[in-house]
Amino acid sequence: MTSTEYRQHDALGLAELVRRGDVTPLELLDAAIAEAEVQNPAINAIVTPLYEQGRRMLDQLPDGAAAADMPFRGVPFLLKDLELEWAGTPMKSGCRGYAGYVSTADSFAVAKYKQAGLIFFGKTNTPEFGLSPYTESQLYGPARNPWNLAYSPGGSSGGSAAAVAAGIVPAASASDGGGSIRIPASCCGLFGLMPSRGRASLGPGFGEMWQGAVRSHVVSRTVRDSAAFLDVIAGMSPGDPYTMGTSPESFLSQVGKRPKKLHIALTTQHPFPGQQTHTECVLGVQKTAKLLESLGHTVTEIALPYDHTVLSEMYLTMVLGETGATVRELADYLKRPARREDMELNTWALSRISEAYSAADFSYQKRHWNTLARRMGQLHETYDLLLMPTLSRPPIRIGELQNTPAENQLIKVIDTVGGLKLLKGSKQIDQLAEKSFGYIPFPPIANITGQPSMSVPLHHSADGLPVGSMFTAALGNEALLFQLAAQLEEAQPWVGNWPTGLA
Repeated sequence: MTSTEYRQHDALGLAELVRRGDVTPLELLDAAIAEAEVQNPAINAIVTPLYEQGRRMLDQLPDGAAAADMPFRGVPFLLKDLELEWAGTPMKSGCRGYAGYVSTADSFAVAKYKQAGLIFFGKTNTPEFGLSPYTESQLYGPARNPWNLAYSPGGSSGGSAAAVAAGIVPAASASDGGGSIRIPASCCGLFGLMPSRGRASLGPGFGEMWQGAVRSHVVSRTVRDSAAFLDVIAGMSPGDPYTMGTSPESFLSQVGKRPKKLHIALTTQHPFPGQQTHTECVLGVQKTAKLLESLGHTVTEIALPYDHTVLSEMYLTMVLGETGATVRELADYLKRPARREDMELNTWALSRISEAYSAADFSYQKRHWNTLARRMGQLHETYDLLLMPTLSRPPIRIGELQNTPAENQLIKVIDTVGGLKLLKGSKQIDQLAEKSFGYIPFPPIANITGQPSMSVPLHHSADGLPVGSMFTAALGNEALLFQLAAQLEEAQPWVGNWPTGLA
């Protein structure tokens, strides 16, 4: 199978070739590995090649009637090196402290992916513990955007998105605790849907992650692949704290169904005082609105239904607390207290700053998540969907959001006597938070509320970089998102519009 033949198919298309006998799973895996060998040195998307493990998975693929229920039989696939456990393989989570960690059991989602016939052959690049909206860990080095290698593919599923955009695989695993499916989808010109809270199990290792903010799914080239992958992993497992129940129809069956005439709210307003949404991101949403109206939908511009404190107080407090807990778990694994040299400076700083916050601080902010969820629920009583830019600006350059020397010096204050007390709630910490959240002021809202949300690749900036438009639906309404996404994909096809510089 040639590179051109391999790259022109999505995951369902590759599975159909296998089903018809036009290609074997071994030929697909060889083609994927060949693409990885050509593309990966430039983009650093795959950080743990597992080619031999993939070949061993081929030996376990059933044939005949036993293969009938495998929608992705023989399709190559990559796992993000965070959250998903694959027994017998390393999972470092972007952290040097976990350099020796090897998974002893499969996550429920990984088991379902195996049952669907997927063939894993590597782990993808991620920032340490998925904490940043760019993928530039000290352990792995930066993942690079196939559209322009000087730019970031986003984070935290940056390696997965870069691999898909480069054509190594048609879809790859991703997870989203504050935009980490939708951010890289926007940066890399892909389709990325974050499901509703409770739609797919995070077990058995997790009941909830980040207080229910994290959801697991994929980034993909096509809408139908995303729907079919969600069909594979949807459902609860014993002990799950949240569940959406069973959908009466498959998500794949929603692709191609015409949505009703929709009433869609639109806003491009940046929540942080003094920060503006980039003109290219505003233009992308305006173009999307015109496309929606041409399809018969109604679009109404509204004021942003939340302010900056949702991110700088409600969300940041959760991130601090969860990072502190993550570092304690690292200490459990190391069987000694975790030290600064076990992790990156920013992770250490977040964990230390979390010690200055009380349990009451955490619970107080977490209770306000309900206020935002109710407000968004009321919005959807009037509007079917909320349309916003996925990001406040086009993809950033590699290193653009890294700490300055002055910021590093400020962070080191936490290890001085009284440093924690000095920094808690300080203007300096607010400024550091706004630097990162200012780039991603829109995606975390659905993580807080539990809603499903998707980034759709409908615009490119003047210098050729992808810019996504983000739609958020009422809790549990992924079906509507898939219906609209498929309609947009048909009206303005993005398949085939891929970066060519690496091919």
